[in-house]
Amino acid sequence: MKCLIIAAGQGSRLRQRAESKPLVPIHGIPLIQRVIRAAVAGGVDEFYVVSGYQGPRLREHLDHFAGSEGIVVNHLVNRHWQQPNGVSVLQARSYLSDPFLLLMSDHLFDPSIVRELLDQPMVADGLILAVDKRLNNPLVDLDDVTRVYCNGDKIQDIGKGLSNFNAFDTGIFYSTPALFVALEASIENNGNASLSGGVAHLASLGKAEIFDIGDRFWLDIDDSRSYVKAEVALIEGANQEGLEYSSRSATV
Repeated sequence: MKCLIIAAGQGSRLRQRAESKPLVPIHGIPLIQRVIRAAVAGGVDEFYVVSGYQGPRLREHLDHFAGSEGIVVNHLVNRHWQQPNGVSVLQARSYLSDPFLLLMSDHLFDPSIVRELLDQPMVADGLILAVDKRLNNPLVDLDDVTRVYCNGDKIQDIGKGLSNFNAFDTGIFYSTPALFVALEASIENNGNASLSGGVAHLASLGKAEIFDIGDRFWLDIDDSRSYVKAEVALIEGANQEGLEYSSRSATV
């Protein structure tokens, strides 16, 4: 299974911890290494990482990491990294012709989410988004999280400013290449180059479904507050799958 990871953004709210957000260390392990190891534990065997801001530094780091871990990391470059994240996703259009996993470089998660997500029957020419229906999840920043409104297993709407919602977007997608077409349609029709815009387009066609993660761990690390939450969560979950505490441990 191939995995696309978006890692092109600037991450200015974590600048005090590292110049490159994907390389921000949590208990000694850079964010993107935790993401990649969790994906491998979930069943991924090849990666495409889209870099942009501080790209040379990130690519050099990943080359060393991939060599030491014995994994395949392919580099894609988004020279327009200041634009919405859908532009980063579109960098992979020529490389991914089969269903693939799509992850964010700053979202930690339990690997079992990926394993079960990849076992779901794929909707033709669509995608499946892992969602969190715990609207009182203390790890979620309600002011920043992407909100989702679902009807049964179908996504009806998605966006950061939704007033009517019943789930959160975890940033973990199992998608067909139809997402690339949907992103281009979102840009052309609405001027919306965000990933959520592409998902919304597929939702309008009845092609965007959900997978409920239940009570499993995930965390979007965008600022110092969420960084501290991650530090605490990793210590508390040190003996759980996907929540490696020490850089000397073996999983994520």
